[in-house]
Amino acid sequence: MSDDILRKNIINFREERDWSQAELARRIKMNNTALNKIEKGTRKVSSAELEALASVFNVSTDYLLGNSDKKHYYDLTDKEKNDIGVQAEKLMQGIESGHNLNFYGEPATEEQKSRLLIAVQTAMEMNKQEAKKKFTPKKYRK
Repeated sequence: MSDDILRKNIINFREERDWSQAELARRIKMNNTALNKIEKGTRKVSSAELEALASVFNVSTDYLLGNSDKKHYYDLTDKEKNDIGVQAEKLMQGIESGHNLNFYGEPATEEQKSRLLIAVQTAMEMNKQEAKKKFTPKKYRK
């Protein structure tokens, strides 16, 4: 089944980019006939070809094979995003309880507080992704 998922993903990613088989083959330095056979399911993909395909589509090999819902090893899981949301909420509670939250001398409205929470959460998610990129061992990055 994994071969079928891989084949469908290759076709879908290629078509999303409006690339012909010849264009994709050129980008991954593969013979067009070989790519055609892969897409038809009459030829297997080598590990080097899988790496090249994942690279050109900017996804992980696991995602391309259908083994992961994460396009990249550093993408955040739903649990990580939820944990960050909880941390951001706590941060906002600390801001509100410690000081009056003001914008230009006026107390913050609920809408302004909501926007600030979204901004803090987004920043925390970006920082978490950067940390995963920096500290994930190389053997787990594919």
